Amino acid sequence: MDKAYVEALASKHAALHDRIESEEHRVNPDEDALHRLKKEKLRLKDLIVGH
Repeated sequence: MDKAYVEALASKHAALHDRIESEEHRVNPDEDALHRLKKEKLRLKDLIVGH
């Protein structure tokens, strides 16, 4: 994989991590949003490691 592509994926992965952390610490977290964010984060991780 192209290094720039992997770095872009890693950046998106980190941004999703921050969004998940923020949502989890809300008084009433949106469970549907958390599920979607976590699923997308996992998809990006799989792309990064080459699955």
